[in-house]
Amino acid sequence: MAYAVIARYHCAPADEGAVRAALLEVRERTRAEPANLAYEVHAVEGGFLLYEQYADQDGFEAHKAAGHFRELIVETVWPALTDRSVTFAEVL
Repeated sequence: MAYAVIARYHCAPADEGAVRAALLEVRERTRAEPANLAYEVHAVEGGFLLYEQYADQDGFEAHKAAGHFRELIVETVWPALTDRSVTFAEVL
């Protein structure tokens, strides 16, 4: 069953450009992953909303193990955030 991830990232205005650039790079690399079905980045007030979909939860776990996830999300995006919330769901 497909697996969805909805993340809301908030950052300071001064960090918005760097966070945007990193998220757009992650989007391109993630879309090349075999289990990725969708990866969308949306600009919202105060930050970004991400919608990700994978073939299954194992596909998402493989995404989290990818080098670009560590480099761009864990090491670049997360330290710049003022708030982060993530929802996980099975796609019906």
